[in-house]
Amino acid sequence: MAALEEEYTLSAVPLGCGPDGLLGVEPSDKTDQFLVTDSGRTVILYKVSDQKPLGSWSVKQGQIITCPAVCNFQTGEYIVVHDNKVLRLWNNEDINLDKVFKATLSAEVYRIHSIQGTEPLVLFKEGAVRGLEALLAEPQQKIESIISDEEVIKWTKVFMVFRHPVLIFITEKHGNYFAYVQRFNSRVLSKYTLLLGQDKKSVIQSFTASLDRKFISLKSLSFDGCIYDTLIPIHPSDSEKSQNQKVVRSLLLKTVVSGNARNGVALTVLDQDHVAVLGPPLPASKECLSIWNTKFQTLQISKELPQGTSGQLWYYGENLFMLHGKFLTVIPYKCEVSSLAGALGKLKHNQDPGAHTLPHFVNWETSQGHGLGSQNSEPSKRMLRRRKFEASVQPEVPSATQLLSTIKKDSEKHIEVELRKFLAIKQTPDFHTIIGDIVIGLLERCKTEPLFYPQNSLMQLIQMHVISYSLCPGLMEAALDKADVQTLQLCLQQFPDIPEAVTCACLKLFLSIGDDSLQETDVNMESVSDCGDAVRDEKMEEQTEILQNGFNSEEYNCHNCDKESNEKAQDTTEKTTSCPVIPKRAALLNAILRSAYSETFLLPHLKDIPAQHITLFLQYLYFLYLKCSENATMTLPGIRPPTLNQIMDWICLLLDANFTVVVMIPEAKKLLLSLYKFVKSQICICSELNKIEVSFRELQKLNQEKNNRELYSIEVLELF
Repeated sequence: MAALEEEYTLSAVPLGCGPDGLLGVEPSDKTDQFLVTDSGRTVILYKVSDQKPLGSWSVKQGQIITCPAVCNFQTGEYIVVHDNKVLRLWNNEDINLDKVFKATLSAEVYRIHSIQGTEPLVLFKEGAVRGLEALLAEPQQKIESIISDEEVIKWTKVFMVFRHPVLIFITEKHGNYFAYVQRFNSRVLSKYTLLLGQDKKSVIQSFTASLDRKFISLKSLSFDGCIYDTLIPIHPSDSEKSQNQKVVRSLLLKTVVSGNARNGVALTVLDQDHVAVLGPPLPASKECLSIWNTKFQTLQISKELPQGTSGQLWYYGENLFMLHGKFLTVIPYKCEVSSLAGALGKLKHNQDPGAHTLPHFVNWETSQGHGLGSQNSEPSKRMLRRRKFEASVQPEVPSATQLLSTIKKDSEKHIEVELRKFLAIKQTPDFHTIIGDIVIGLLERCKTEPLFYPQNSLMQLIQMHVISYSLCPGLMEAALDKADVQTLQLCLQQFPDIPEAVTCACLKLFLSIGDDSLQETDVNMESVSDCGDAVRDEKMEEQTEILQNGFNSEEYNCHNCDKESNEKAQDTTEKTTSCPVIPKRAALLNAILRSAYSETFLLPHLKDIPAQHITLFLQYLYFLYLKCSENATMTLPGIRPPTLNQIMDWICLLLDANFTVVVMIPEAKKLLLSLYKFVKSQICICSELNKIEVSFRELQKLNQEKNNRELYSIEVLELF
């Protein structure tokens, strides 16, 4: 799965962009800082997180920048080329580019590449490559011609392969495309002809590339709107080094943009399985930014760009850079690991010791030919003999086919009895598939008969630990429709792949259902064995001062915490020491806290929860946090209760999704103040603990040095 976050403008003032957009966006040696080169005279250094420029440099009137500015990661200097041959070097302290170091070269420069781990590489328009140091030592050295006449460089990129740079550049001549690969460790230059298949004169609009083991995976976006992939070897054989090899491209994605789009089209690789595409998806439609999964051939997400683009796209880290209209825009993005399980729902990261391992996928190899949905399959002789033997020993046990027939017509009680008999037999390799078919059979009858809902049978099947959400996606939807919180709690505890939207739907139900309805419901209370202890609640209410993780807020006040906020926080704390929800609701909410989720996909659904329910959930989370702070282990009592990290993560999630709404609720004001005060007190504790840690480190160093001393000495150690 992938997500595009809210965009923001990096430049508040329109850049001096020409008709072709920007020359480039390149990273600097400082994190979060980028060099932006317009197609005129200016280079600007931006800090993305602050959305502001840190510096700006321009060449003088009459000169024009012809190559994107880059940073030399070895020295921290900036490099740019203007008027094709004039190379400039400067740093942050320089103001006027006309007064910085200048070197006039003997040939025209196409591009300067600079990446971590090697010196900058200068690619000339004739195909020759030089290291920056050798070029500065002799600027007027002769530059040979590598490519032929009328051959033009269209695109280039550099990689680090085993600590050595490898540069690839693509050229075009009379509709034919060629790839050159320069390896600097062996000084070998290889040339490849790109075969375009049946459409031999296809125009390629954009290139991008990534490393794929021993190959460079060259992806191209053609005029027909399709993405093609070409594998080019990084280490060619001896026969390939001396010949013009031919490489064939293969279709990767079909029609990702409109075939009529001539402008505003770009392509870039985000990771092994995701590409970002810029361009209109349909004829006459507006331009869009979209992320495609190349492994599953699916569109993950798209974002319309009504102001148009320049057809240029850059990405660094988790940020996409582009021109939206006349402004440089940054769009953060997220791409999860590409897997079928990830597409259906995020898997749990942690499994409790002794917990049952749940099957995440259906084993189609073991179930093929034996499933209930296969009408034409013939059982093997061995299976027939086994079935005959089982029938002779246990004639009362129904077969799977008989059980499905029973599900279609008999009463809930009879189905429950027959199901119990069936589940008592020995499991076969296709057992999980059969269980899935039984669940589907029960759910289909629930749809046709609204009064039919075999809760006990469904819970029996869930407790077999052989099904998951992806195997029976309608199970939790049916439980939500019937407000069956008992089944939903069991699903949250057992299923590893529940989508975030379903998790949030369960949370809404658990917060909205009435106390009277919950009291009549049988809920698993293992995780809240200490929550409803009235005696303990009374003791907590009678306390006049509360120790928070060993810290007394009255004995030690943080320097930045005023007395008034202390009193307000203390009053609120005394009120929140008793559990704000009944024990059964607490058990249901604990199941939510322990469920797996992805923050990117959960946040949008949390915004739909009513404000009063958000406040109630926050009060419960704060109560759990206070209970965690009562002991040194920072844990809650009970069997598999929520952890401190889970509690804190959900507090942050709720505040991130609903902070504006919560601030406007009078009932939540004191709660927010308590959370604020409690966090500040913990910061004070951490600060003091850090001082103690530093002191112990110094003492440890003294103890180590003491063994090596031969002379008497006196040293004073200041702890504070």
